[in-house]
Amino acid sequence: MTTDRTTQAKGTGQYAEVNGINLYYETHGSGHPLILLHGGLGSSEMFGPVRPLLAERHQVVAVDLQGHGRTADIDRPIDVRLMADDIAALSDHLGLDRPDLVGYSLGGGVALHTAAKYPNKVRRLVVVSANVRRDAIPPEMLAQQGQVNAAAAEFMKDTPMYQLYQRVAPRPQDFPRLLDKIGASMAKDFDYSEEVRGLRMPTLIVAADADMAPPSHYVEVFKLLDGGLRDGGWMGEGRPKGGHALAILPGLTHYNIGSSPLLAAVTLAFLDEQRA
Repeated sequence: MTTDRTTQAKGTGQYAEVNGINLYYETHGSGHPLILLHGGLGSSEMFGPVRPLLAERHQVVAVDLQGHGRTADIDRPIDVRLMADDIAALSDHLGLDRPDLVGYSLGGGVALHTAAKYPNKVRRLVVVSANVRRDAIPPEMLAQQGQVNAAAAEFMKDTPMYQLYQRVAPRPQDFPRLLDKIGASMAKDFDYSEEVRGLRMPTLIVAADADMAPPSHYVEVFKLLDGGLRDGGWMGEGRPKGGHALAILPGLTHYNIGSSPLLAAVTLAFLDEQRA
């Protein structure tokens, strides 16, 4: 079932009842479909100027993930593997033909798992600022993540994340619950190296040069995809066999890469110009 809803953002959004969740999404532009997935405590609006740039050449389906933005929470953990099932179900619901997936941070983890579990549903994959091992994050950042819980809601009232949630969420009072779930998710150890190794579609790994994890981590991820192991050769014969690529974007951080035109530029170059 799909229902219309006009939002304060440009355009008309819709809800789709898929996989046990009433998932909010907006469609922008035309061309080959691209599913765009935001980061934790955000919504599809956090991409700022990136979304319209992508929509100039693609049909962008911008989703609000479980418990985020205009999608109400349901009785299950915040888990990238469960949300991957949501995205696969949404793609089927909309009848999309092997869309590209572009995910940032939390959304990058969701995109990765969607592509790993449903390889025949994805044409190309772009994973932005998403570390594949928890131990890639510096200890001081892990300590900060450990403080994310319902008690922090009072201290976040002046942040854009809180204010956006209060403006668009179906149940604004659920913000402390979302913090509890995000905190619990970040506290769990994980290593998705095998999922990366098993990717069967061309994949672009993107990170800021001052991201949450160091650039060396994203180079390690690229190596899992046969990248950075040899000279590329005059004709590109030494590039990764699967058509994979790596982009470290200069002058950016984990917190502003999602709204940088540089992200749109490298994403479009990879999706539209490179050929595996």
